[in-house]
Amino acid sequence: MPTTSATENRGSPEQEEAVNFKIQARNDVESARRFALFGQLLAFFRGEENHLLPFEWVRHLHPRAERYGGTRAIPVEAIIGSVDRYSDFDQQFLPLETHLDERWINIRSAQLEGRELPPIEVYKVGEAYFVKDGNHRVSVARKNGQKFIDAHIIELEVRFSPEAGDSLFDLILKGEYADFLEATHLDAVRYDHLEISFSALGRFDFLLEHIRTRQYFLGQNLGREVSWEEAVGSWYDRLYLRVVGQIRKNHVLEKFPGRTEADLYLWIMTHRYFLTEQYGKDVGSEQATLDFMGKYAPKWYKRLGQRLRRLFPHSSPQKPLDKLEEGMVG
Repeated sequence: MPTTSATENRGSPEQEEAVNFKIQARNDVESARRFALFGQLLAFFRGEENHLLPFEWVRHLHPRAERYGGTRAIPVEAIIGSVDRYSDFDQQFLPLETHLDERWINIRSAQLEGRELPPIEVYKVGEAYFVKDGNHRVSVARKNGQKFIDAHIIELEVRFSPEAGDSLFDLILKGEYADFLEATHLDAVRYDHLEISFSALGRFDFLLEHIRTRQYFLGQNLGREVSWEEAVGSWYDRLYLRVVGQIRKNHVLEKFPGRTEADLYLWIMTHRYFLTEQYGKDVGSEQATLDFMGKYAPKWYKRLGQRLRRLFPHSSPQKPLDKLEEGMVG
């Protein structure tokens, strides 16, 4: 009766090596999911985002052009989102679900065997990339410290690039800022202008109204037609910069946690209007700033509570806009 040798039971060296690669790949994916779980918990307690960006959100950046960018190596760390698999991986492209394991293991095994993998397909949005095809290849590359990966690229032109960890709010706000710059050409009129950012959406429309008002009254004072570009420059120099200068001089931002200089500019300008109506003359940016701060700055213990809520956002529910904001800008 024929017998089977131990060598025959083990199979050929190539088969044995393939089995070993599979075992290593399975260990790698299990390690990746453990890291992913730890990352999810850490992000939760820190109140940080830990997700891939959905490509659908890019529309809020209002892309202006699309073109084929060729095939080349791209930085793996610059890949921050996915077209349709954004919920399957965390921000580090670590796998979150067990149903991803087999595909992940096959790709990792092929990599260990030295097989060449095809390029992935991505959208390039500003300086960031979103995976159209090849999410598992990116995940394996990221887990194993690979710096670059070959990709077929479709480029979308945007004014502001998305960044890892951006929320939907962040991208909508960037889109609103891009629209504001498109409407005002502020970056051409004042190439070194301060970055303008708000803590709530829909505020750039108020700035446009301020510029239109500035254009009208400047024309009345000068007795001539004032161009839009001249009005933008005058608004920025004589209104926005002066108020921001007072905000910085008097450390007003420190007394309004979570707000921005642009938030305070709008509130102070509204307060300036009310004071002017009350006193029958323009009180100026300095008096308006100091009076606003004196009347509306939260008490120290409320500011402390606001800072704690931002440090531990999961400890208390998010509140709607407060009465101050409703009164100043609503």
